[in-house]
Amino acid sequence: MTAPSETPRTVRRIGSPAAAALADLAAIFDDLQMTLLCCERLVQQLSVPEPDATVVESLWTTALLSYSRCFAPGGRGMGLVEADVEGLELEGEVLAWHKMLRQLKKHYADPATNPRETFEVGVAVSDGTPQGVAITSTRQALPDTVSVHQTGAIAYRLSQLVDGRIAEHQARVLEGTRSLSPVELETLDEVELTETPGSEG
Repeated sequence: MTAPSETPRTVRRIGSPAAAALADLAAIFDDLQMTLLCCERLVQQLSVPEPDATVVESLWTTALLSYSRCFAPGGRGMGLVEADVEGLELEGEVLAWHKMLRQLKKHYADPATNPRETFEVGVAVSDGTPQGVAITSTRQALPDTVSVHQTGAIAYRLSQLVDGRIAEHQARVLEGTRSLSPVELETLDEVELTETPGSEG
């Protein structure tokens, strides 16, 4: 995502549909970056002999939620669609993998399902007499590095796509504001800017 070379003195909030669409694209880009970051951390975790299952589940869940959010339908039509995935220059069954990621997201986000283990209850029997109750569990396998790499590759290409759309919308928004007079610009709400660490006031 492109950024201005210098920090502006004042930023005014724009409420136009084009500006709202640009904000949506920025949120999608951020979710794709989060997906990529989680995939990078997952590769590190899965490369050790005994990965921390809690960390792996946290990263994988966040990656799936962030990725799926990019395809949420929105009123302004900025959400990604399957045609965007199909258009990526990647080898393999990219669309099929995308659909599987969406299904996995539902599994991990299901409030009524434990995504890491399934439990069963049985009775311990000795000489035809119940002796106790046994609770058994089957743990779900951790994601493998191939799955993580594939997910990261799709997120990376989609982030490039969204970055291009952001640049186009930035130009449209800027062009739309050039018709405003200085007085009209002054009537827009001011956006408070946060200084980055190390910046001078």
